[in-house]
Amino acid sequence: MKKLTYLLLFSSLMLIFLSACNSDTKTEKTPIKLAEVTRSIFYAPQYVAIEKGLFEEEGLDVELQTTWGGDKTMTSLLSDGADVALVGSETSIYVYSQDSKDYAVNFAQLTQTDGTFLVAKEEHPDFKWDELKNSTFLGQRKGGMPQMVGEFVLKKHNIDPHADLNLLQNVDFANIPGAFVSGDAEYVQLFEPTASIFEKEGKGHIIASFGEASGHVPYTVFMAKESYIKDNKETIRKFTEAVYKAQQWVQENSAEDIAKVIQPYFEDTDLEMITSSIERYKSQGSFATDPILDEEEWNNLKEIMQEAGELPADVPYEDLVNTDFAKDVIGK
Repeated sequence: MKKLTYLLLFSSLMLIFLSACNSDTKTEKTPIKLAEVTRSIFYAPQYVAIEKGLFEEEGLDVELQTTWGGDKTMTSLLSDGADVALVGSETSIYVYSQDSKDYAVNFAQLTQTDGTFLVAKEEHPDFKWDELKNSTFLGQRKGGMPQMVGEFVLKKHNIDPHADLNLLQNVDFANIPGAFVSGDAEYVQLFEPTASIFEKEGKGHIIASFGEASGHVPYTVFMAKESYIKDNKETIRKFTEAVYKAQQWVQENSAEDIAKVIQPYFEDTDLEMITSSIERYKSQGSFATDPILDEEEWNNLKEIMQEAGELPADVPYEDLVNTDFAKDVIGK
């Protein structure tokens, strides 16, 4: 009887010990500091990956921070304030051209079109692009993807943005919406949900999509320093796996279901508005369905930068794009 009591006690202690060990194993996750260039419904798959626990399934503990602007985001990445950055891939070209010894490498694409819409103060029921000529246009930051894509589209419609417009570029990215409402600009480029909110509140009217007009381009991409990727290959693979799962989930589910998942990131925006914004992006194919940044998209990016006079060097695709992780997770 005594032996049986000791045996039962020993078994209980072992179960407690093993349970504790198992619990510790489950909570041991690899931390990743992730910096996003802005907070936007355009990045819906990223928020889905966080909210649906897809990063956690891969053993990753992702800490998201919004760094508001491409220059600030890249500074955070290069100074180790972030491990991974979600930002326009043009920033990696700028860093590389400065002979950086530890440059940023693009490893997973999130969005594949421009995410801005042309918003006007007045209604334009039968809008034609040449209506922009001689107008005051509140532009984006010089050298940033929104501005370069905007100029690319305008030139396709025979509009020289610097000669045919009164182009204003003296407002910080985060302050552009407010400056449009309070200023004299007749047109502006805005992301969702700001564009739809302005339309609902009567502050502007969405009259065209720069995403539809510009075609596929690696607009927003996850990137990390070359050294970080080299030293953390399995972490990057797991990160890419979670992104791919989120992309597939977004592809397979309705705009309303996606909106319900990401609503915590847009507490001041009602569900209906989030849903309509997602529907706009889904309908024009803005969300990439897999994380591969292909060479054709890279060449489109360089053409857009060249047109804007912002391409510092003809950077080879092989130097700044690593598709190994993306191809691995989708089985290519």
